[in-house]
Amino acid sequence: MQDLDIVILAAGKGTRMRSQLPKVLHTLAGKPMVQHVLDTAGGLNPSRTHVVIGHGADHLREALAEHNVSFALQEEQKGTGHAVAQAQPQLGSGIVLVLYGDVPLIRRDTLASLLAQVDEQHMGLLTVTLDDPSGYGRIVRDSDGHAVAIVEQKDANDEQLKITECNTGIMAMTSAQLKRWLPQLSAENAQGEYYLTDVIAMAASEGVKVATAQPHNATEVEGVNNRSQMARLERAYQQQMAETLMAQGVALADPARIDVRGKLTCGHDVFIDVGCVFEGDVELGEGVRVGPYCIIKNSTIGAESEIHSHSVIDTTVAAGLNQIGPYARLRPGTRLAVKAKVGNFVETKNADVGEGSKINHLSYVGDARLGRDVNVGAGTITCNYDGVNKHLTEIGDNAFIGSNTALVAPVTVGKGATVGAGSTIAKDVAEHALAVTRSRQLEKPDWPRPVKKAK
Repeated sequence: MQDLDIVILAAGKGTRMRSQLPKVLHTLAGKPMVQHVLDTAGGLNPSRTHVVIGHGADHLREALAEHNVSFALQEEQKGTGHAVAQAQPQLGSGIVLVLYGDVPLIRRDTLASLLAQVDEQHMGLLTVTLDDPSGYGRIVRDSDGHAVAIVEQKDANDEQLKITECNTGIMAMTSAQLKRWLPQLSAENAQGEYYLTDVIAMAASEGVKVATAQPHNATEVEGVNNRSQMARLERAYQQQMAETLMAQGVALADPARIDVRGKLTCGHDVFIDVGCVFEGDVELGEGVRVGPYCIIKNSTIGAESEIHSHSVIDTTVAAGLNQIGPYARLRPGTRLAVKAKVGNFVETKNADVGEGSKINHLSYVGDARLGRDVNVGAGTITCNYDGVNKHLTEIGDNAFIGSNTALVAPVTVGKGATVGAGSTIAKDVAEHALAVTRSRQLEKPDWPRPVKKAK
């Protein structure tokens, strides 16, 4: 396989985004735009990947610190040709592919077809045909149909402005070609910048043919310059995800109202209602039903489970046949065994809930281990934090916890035990015992109720 260098241009400020954050770090589908480009580029198995940085360079270095990339600094933004020149000293001797950090939806197969055409007698250029080419550089072809130049709109004459085939900016060439052509670039144009696109004319003058390819659709090569374009690409991405899910058999109440910000894997006969958001790595088993406006992050939901509306589930494993919500919040470390139920306005964290156990409503269960068939009454709280350390609450099989109970950890409630409603349990409860800590009820017959004093 030939040596491949990928150069990603990410030095621009993105003034029209009206943000202090570098443009390419704005997120689409939950991850930075430049991350989308890096992920796609990685699928081409490059020998080296270079990111040209400028505005917000330190932010980009930090954001991409875990990636195997080299950085090239473009201190002054003098055009795309100048940007690529900053990475030139780091390039190998094979093929160079130039991408853009603000063009997040480019597809790997599109790039692969472009690269397949590049050799010493050919360079590759990705073009797109648009109904409205305003603002784009136009592809100029000779009488034989060969691409011979790209003319930027500000430099184009009336005839050239009628051309609808446009430059995407994405191109590939051999490293030797690039090293010959970059020093010849000139800033004598309307923008006073070094256009990388000028290498097309240089290739034509040398007899190097310009092989062109086009994307599957125009959205694939659309760049982001403002918030409106960002929102449009977000919806385009989500529509694509929705189509993929439905092709796999997932039923979506409304394909226009789902957001996948990571990876969503679904079994057969999954139903997802409107307004749901999936973040990170989420797996839904066969027959899972997700109610409206739920957020699920980095979690696995087992087969035939039902998640009712407005529930938030984070880093949770549900074994299957579970009932969750509505308005439940399952925080990291929650594990539900088969048929366990977490009901409305219940919050759990780092909790093992045993098979068939129920926490039906209005309770907080954190740092807890519940056995099988436990019933936790409304308003129950595990007091797991002493201000410094977290402590464990253990509840045995078939235990019954009455409503409005406070379990002061560390504490154990034995198998089959019953805790009376309104109790504060600070000591272990033996198996099959009854524990009640509320005070004796006081009653005064014929007690006169207070009345307001006259003014």
